[in-house]
Amino acid sequence: MMPFPSLVHLPRLFQRPAVRDLAWTLLSPPLLENAGCPQRHPLAGSLWVERPQALQAWLHGLDADDTPLQHWLKGLGSRRLGLYYERLWQFALQQAPGVELLAANLAIREDGRTLGELDVVLRDRDGVHHLELAIKLYLGPERFGTDPGGWLGPGCHDRLQAKLEHTRRHQLPMSASTQGRTALERLDLPTVQASMWMGGYLFYPTLAASQAPQGVHPQHLRGRWLHRKDWISAPDGHWQPLARSAWLAPARCAACEVWSAAQFAAWLHLLAPDAPAQLLVNVQRQQDGSWQEVERVFLVADQWPGALAL
Repeated sequence: MMPFPSLVHLPRLFQRPAVRDLAWTLLSPPLLENAGCPQRHPLAGSLWVERPQALQAWLHGLDADDTPLQHWLKGLGSRRLGLYYERLWQFALQQAPGVELLAANLAIREDGRTLGELDVVLRDRDGVHHLELAIKLYLGPERFGTDPGGWLGPGCHDRLQAKLEHTRRHQLPMSASTQGRTALERLDLPTVQASMWMGGYLFYPTLAASQAPQGVHPQHLRGRWLHRKDWISAPDGHWQPLARSAWLAPARCAACEVWSAAQFAAWLHLLAPDAPAQLLVNVQRQQDGSWQEVERVFLVADQWPGALAL
């Protein structure tokens, strides 16, 4: 399921934020090993699988000059995290040897009404594939953590179980529907194989022994969460909030960008009691002089999830 196990360390090596995010997108593990529906890494049929050093060289080249990537990202009209994630995948799929990106965000319509979109349609050595892509961050319950229905998005508008059911029942079958086949026939495409790929992080409660949700990937990325009233900063921690647009790859800061304890305390003092969940990172100085994320934590309002989860 993870075709580049020798490259998982790469995202932390790059200096340019967009290249770090791109490398993270391509190389990080999925949230789930068993999602109850087909999963397929979008690059599983690329020649990079046999030549991972070529993928590594490509990424290093972008870190030296990310002009092509920045030009591509300028076409993104929104900085919504999910759209940014899809845009990164599209960039890679256009460059990947052995992969032909046939369509992205292909609208499926009926009588002038849009029923949905196919995130990606591609052709590789294994055939033609319809892929649904998702980047998700879920916070686990303080009890009964194995139930995917108890894992919530930070804003409580999304549940892991609901996302999986929507993918299985609506998104993946769309390419096989009458309307989906009509849209694909316009591109002169045969029947496609539908699958999903969901990256992201799972955040476990700090003050409870929560279990992982059913079907979790053993190498899934993780953090923790806690209520604001329970926040106690580690004595050696260098904490600061992370902008939503930077939630993908582990954070990297120059020394001048690292917050002091006083800066963080002032920010926390001004944060409204009912503020949305804040993603915090603890950064530590590395041997190369950079400051890199070593831990991430969602700080949530004391009433979270409360009525928001109903």
